[in-house]
This record gives sequence, C-alpha cells and structure tokens, in this order.
Amino acid sequence: MGTLDVARVVLALEEHDVAEEVMHFLDRSGRARVVAMAGDDRQLAEAVRQLEPDAVVAQPGLVRPGALNGSALIAIETRETVGALRAAIAAGARGFFVWPAERELLVGATAAAATASEPGAKRAFVVAVWGPRGGSGATFVATHLAAAFARGKRECVLVDADPSYADVTAALGAFPEGEGPAPRTIADLAPLEEELDAARLDEVLWTHPDGFRVLLAPEAPMAGIVGPRLLRRAIDEAARSADVVLTHLPRTIDEGMRVCVEPADRVLLVLSLDVLSFRAGRRALEQMPEAALDIVVNRAARAEVTPSDVVRVFGREPIAVLPSDARVTRAQDHGRLVPARSRLGRAFDRLASRLVEEDQG
Repeated sequence: MGTLDVARVVLALEEHDVAEEVMHFLDRSGRARVVAMAGDDRQLAEAVRQLEPDAVVAQPGLVRPGALNGSALIAIETRETVGALRAAIAAGARGFFVWPAERELLVGATAAAATASEPGAKRAFVVAVWGPRGGSGATFVATHLAAAFARGKRECVLVDADPSYADVTAALGAFPEGEGPAPRTIADLAPLEEELDAARLDEVLWTHPDGFRVLLAPEAPMAGIVGPRLLRRAIDEAARSADVVLTHLPRTIDEGMRVCVEPADRVLLVLSLDVLSFRAGRRALEQMPEAALDIVVNRAARAEVTPSDVVRVFGREPIAVLPSDARVTRAQDHGRLVPARSRLGRAFDRLASRLVEEDQG
C-alpha cells in the first residue's frame, strides 16, 4: 500500500517572528515540512527554483509573476484586507488564510499539495454528511449510507466528527447497556496525535454488525480533548486504507467543521421537507460556497413542501429523495438500522452506487 508524502514547503513572510511560528506549527503537524524560508521576493524565487517544493506558503505581495514554477501557492497574512485578498487572487493562490486564527485550515490546504510517494497510492473516496438544522436526519443518512457501502463490498469507515453530541454512537447502539467494556473512541487517539497512523487508528475502530467500521465520538466528559487537528488527522489516516470514508459533520460551521470538509470529495446536505430546514440549507450554501454540495431530501412524504421545491429554492435537483418510513423511529430508539431489503434500504443502495459511479466516472 502506498503512503502520502509530507508536503515540502517554502515559507515566505516578512516578519521573522511570525515566520518562526508558522514554520514550527507546520513542522509539528506531521503533514508539512518547511524546507526553506525567505524574507523577500528574490529569496523566494531562488528557493522555489532550487528546491521545487509542493507548496509555497507566503504573503502574496512577495510572489513575483512566474516565480512559483508549478508549486501551489497558499496565501497567508496576519490580518485580512481587501488589498491582500486581491493580491492573492492575482497571484493564483489556492487559498487565503489569516494567521493564527485559521492555522488548522492552513495545514489542511498545505498538506493537500503533497504528491503520492508511490504511483497508485490508495486514497479513499471521502463523503461528508451535513445537516445544518438539527432533526433533518444527517445521522440517519450517514449511518445507513455506511451500511450501503458495506453491502456493496466497499471497505467503509464512518467518522463521527461531532464530539459534542456523539449521535452516531446512540444511532448504532455502540455503547453496551449494563456490564461490558465500552468501545474505544477518538479520545483514545488524543495522546497519539503526533504519531497517529493507519495502524493506530485501526486499533480504536468499532465494527458494526453490518460490516462497516466506525470512529466513535467520546462520552461527554472527554469531548473537549477532541480538536480539529485530531479529527483531520483521523480522516486522513482512514483514507489511506479504506475504500470510502464517511464523515458525520457537526451542525455548526466552525473551524473544526471546515477542517473536516476540506478533504471531502462530496458533501451531502441533508434537508427535510419543511420551511425551517430549507432556510437552514440556504444559509449553509451561502456560508460554504466552496464545498461540492449535493442535496439529499430525507423523510419525503405528502406535504405542502415537496421535492420539486428543492429545485425552485436551491436551483439544483436533489441527488436522492429518501421516503418517510414509520419504522425508522423505533429502529433508532433501539440503536438499529432499518432492514437492507426495505424500501429505504434500497434507496440507500442506489445512492451509494451513484456516488461511487460518479466518483469513478
């Protein structure tokens, strides 16, 4: 199995103290390594010419035309201004980040510039599931879609990236009632964050009876030790060994949520057919314009709001319409999934197949 290289970075900032902070942070991430530092445009151009880095992390004003030589530009500033944003766009930057507020996002964008160390290195198809309004059914969609991928003979890892609520645990009945050891969770990986790899991740994954594996969120007292960096590292390591990684996103758009969206090939926005869900979906699209969002309608039934209204409001067809089923509530109350041969089970099989076919096509 191939592995992914750590991104080789040339760092260019005029302020030496800030440059030192950024360098140490990138190096400690384990996903990027600063191979040279530059304090002006001449030094930057020479370092890029000699070292051919994967990425240049720089103030956009230091980038000469033609100086990147094929390297990805990640723009960085200590404050956001219109002038800096325009300079970043003019220089062809892949992203613009404010230091230190957006440092986790900076690492993600920089790491994405790394190239595979071996031809054909494996990387999973990464799908994020997001319900911007509580009760829309994001947990339901994530868990049942994981089961559908497993039925399709694809090795699937479901990551619960919402440690504040840990809804996936309850939906799957993962914690035993009464005596018996509780399964391990992402909190068990916190002391190993710097050394986290696919083998260590595999040790804490919980296996569902339907064949997919789950990185569970911890119980409430331990939720605070699960930060954005650990979540992103876990997603990246899962993607090295699985066929599909499903990420169950938190509702709130914050740094942790954005870090988990960044590696996703597709983001499924889960809506129910009501005005409040549509309103939340519109706000989500406005705040996440960069994400490749697809709409999934959940619990479709006869109502004033219909699936056809999705096209009118959002300007796009839903990728799937999941029918309402009275058995869902009882199944969820008992930590079970609906049967694979039910109407809903077949709908999830079709959604899983469509996602894979579009990814491969």
